[in-house]
Amino acid sequence: MFSQVPQPLRYAEALLQHFATLARAANGKVLLGGLVNSAANLSGCELSQLYLLDSTHTRLTLSAEWQGGLLQPRTESSLPSDYDGEQLLQYCLCQNQTLSICELDTTLHQTSFLPETRQAWRSLLCQPLLDEQKSVNGLLLIASHKPRDLQGFAGSLGQLGSFVIAQLHLLQRLHSPQAEQSLNTITPCASGYGLIGESPPMHAVYRLIGKVLHNPVSVLLAGETGTGKELVARAIHDCGLRRSKPFIVQNCASLPESLLESELFGYRKGAFSGADRDHRGLFDAAHEGTLFLDEIGDMPLSLQAKLLRVLQEGEVRPLGSTATHKVDVRIVAATHHNLRSLVEEGRFREDLFYRLAQFPIELPALRERGEDILTLARYFADKASVFLQRNLCRWADSTLDHLACYSFPGNVRELKGLVERAVLLCEGGELLPEHFDLRHGLSRDDTSMNLRERMERVERSLLLDCLRKNRGNQTSAANELGLPRRTLLYRMQRLSISPADV
Repeated sequence: MFSQVPQPLRYAEALLQHFATLARAANGKVLLGGLVNSAANLSGCELSQLYLLDSTHTRLTLSAEWQGGLLQPRTESSLPSDYDGEQLLQYCLCQNQTLSICELDTTLHQTSFLPETRQAWRSLLCQPLLDEQKSVNGLLLIASHKPRDLQGFAGSLGQLGSFVIAQLHLLQRLHSPQAEQSLNTITPCASGYGLIGESPPMHAVYRLIGKVLHNPVSVLLAGETGTGKELVARAIHDCGLRRSKPFIVQNCASLPESLLESELFGYRKGAFSGADRDHRGLFDAAHEGTLFLDEIGDMPLSLQAKLLRVLQEGEVRPLGSTATHKVDVRIVAATHHNLRSLVEEGRFREDLFYRLAQFPIELPALRERGEDILTLARYFADKASVFLQRNLCRWADSTLDHLACYSFPGNVRELKGLVERAVLLCEGGELLPEHFDLRHGLSRDDTSMNLRERMERVERSLLLDCLRKNRGNQTSAANELGLPRRTLLYRMQRLSISPADV
């Protein structure tokens, strides 16, 4: 009675065989043809189609079709399929939803994407396919002349199709000399602990990182917003003795005081309303590893006292508990504030400041890093091109000069966003100055302005930098600049600085 293999087991074995066959495909054409063949064979349907989105995600292309037991030729007339007019395909793509229709009615459903045959198509399954980034990259469609419930094939065919998408991307990267060249030319330097930059200020940072890698001291990362403080914290963890242990990140400005306390220290069941179970805090989650506390300057004073005890005694007491327990956590903190000024204003504990500033590392602003600006721009552009599955963009000399003359108030984060936007706008394969929105940039060699205009431009840039640093808080910015708030408001109005600019 065990001679007959159960149906689900036979299907699973057949599915594994198709996975193995597709994994051996040597090129994209064989891979895509094999997918529609597998989909038709596994489902027993007379039709299988594969639609793929282009790099701009605005056009859908019929990339492979299996009908009547044969792989159909891909003629030029069958390639484009603008899915704006195909409501069923558009629904699957835009909503990322599987579509299964057991009784296909041509009076209710527009099915011009299905080939015309003597027999009407009676059932349909349309399955979105996801790429490595979990984005919809195409559709796998099967159809039958018989009324059938095809929903049961959605999961397995979706997995098979996503596997083929990943294999296709891998083959494209392997056979793309430009992508291979980019991997060989722009990589993080070995001496930079995975960071990118060869300027003297960055080499000074590398030397400080090397001093602290294998020592358990706390580290305080300071610098303007967008200079890469989290990347440096991760480099300290990944290249140090704790690399095999957890690296936990918490932004101290992202949660209100009560939530931040329970998140960091954990709580016991019944500690407050809604605490129906014990909750492990981030200090416990980061045991023997690293806890990165971003924006430490925004931590409430009451929590600063608790953090000081963790740093001094290595002890944590969860909310609702009377007992403490030991933790072994390395603290790396970061801030864009001047903590010494906050101490003088009574907004930050002096004892905690000295404990955190045991080993400070000041990260340079991007405008101080010279040629690193262009190195990073090329790196971000190549990375964005690979992500969008496009050929690598060329750089016009005027574009590089344009970037080199910009002050980058948002630092590396701003540069990354500008370059990714420019790659999306670039259509001719060459990045031009008009692809970059640098309207508020400070030009270093603009000779068309008189002295007063240049001074106003410098003052405007200074005020914007200070306001952004203080997250638009005009009182804090005025205090940092040593101005009365009324004077700051007057200068903002005179220099046309609006909240939208900040």
